Amino acid sequence: MDLTSYRTLGKSGLIVSPLALGTMTFGAERWGAGDKTSRALFDAYVDAGGNFIDTADVYSAGRSEEMLGAFMADSATRNRLVIATKSGFPRGQGTPLWGGNGAKNIRMGIEGSLKRLNTDYIDMYWMHVWDRTTPAEEVLQTLTDAVRAGKILHYGFSNTPAWYVAKVATLAEAHGLPRPIGLQYAYSLIDRGIELDLIPAGAEFGLGMVPWSPLAAGLLTGKYGRDKISDAGRATGLPDKAGSVTEGESDGRLNGDNPFGGMLFTEHNFDVVDVLKAVASEIGRSPAEVALAWVVKRPGVSSVLIGASRVDQLSQNVASLDVILDDAHLLRLGQATALPLLNPYFIFNLPSKSLFGGYQVRSWQAV
Repeated sequence: MDLTSYRTLGKSGLIVSPLALGTMTFGAERWGAGDKTSRALFDAYVDAGGNFIDTADVYSAGRSEEMLGAFMADSATRNRLVIATKSGFPRGQGTPLWGGNGAKNIRMGIEGSLKRLNTDYIDMYWMHVWDRTTPAEEVLQTLTDAVRAGKILHYGFSNTPAWYVAKVATLAEAHGLPRPIGLQYAYSLIDRGIELDLIPAGAEFGLGMVPWSPLAAGLLTGKYGRDKISDAGRATGLPDKAGSVTEGESDGRLNGDNPFGGMLFTEHNFDVVDVLKAVASEIGRSPAEVALAWVVKRPGVSSVLIGASRVDQLSQNVASLDVILDDAHLLRLGQATALPLLNPYFIFNLPSKSLFGGYQVRSWQAV
């Protein structure tokens, strides 16, 4: 498998590479990639056959979109690429109208992104985060208007509850309106929470998953040791007692800092890393390559977001597509990362015989 082993994004005709290039690092001079390195990353990804590039209106305060637009224009590659961007997080302070999922902000977000990207349409538009306020009907109508105007071709949801996504998808289908085709959520060996509701929702409504943070903010590269556990209390990324924000994500905007703070540094998570390192050693690959290979091959996944601040990091990520994990490796990784038996999932995940009076019943998906 390589970057030209294309897939469709969900139940759609949008054809994407198995790895998508995330551009949160573009324009982030302090911790990410400056102009020269960002262009090198863009060129390396496209030259390798990659066609799916993801950005957002708030990445580097819009600089990421501007750089991507300039790179596409200079290389004349716009019509070869699937460009995804997002809105939802606040683009500035001083008014509530510059964030959230309301019709005004979505419209301003799309118009601003089109201008910065130097294009007249966006292939994939994501609702970046649920605002807990805007009715699903308003979001659907606003995105429908954008599709009909030709400003976006497809849309999907990120960081939004499964029930809300399901409501939008159901309303769209019932009224013959453009339906969502994708989901974008954190997913890795460290965090498999989306398997409870979001992956099943994707299977039901034809939504392809595009995981972000597949390496769990770098933890699954193996570069951190257990000494970090003692630092976890000082880097939670959550408000302290005075209401200010501690180390991690410094305010409501996405600035590239680790949004998980120190919550990743736990004994359980380092136990997962130990198993990952053991499997990686047995097959002669890096922990990062194995972790990425695991996500890429998960059911329901259409493409996986990768980020890099150097070309050699990007090359290592792409190399993960050649990793082969046998059943024994998958079993060990699965056992080490299994989700807890939460209510009510443990009830209906009982063996099917116990739910049907001792009879074995297979669903149509298993036939």
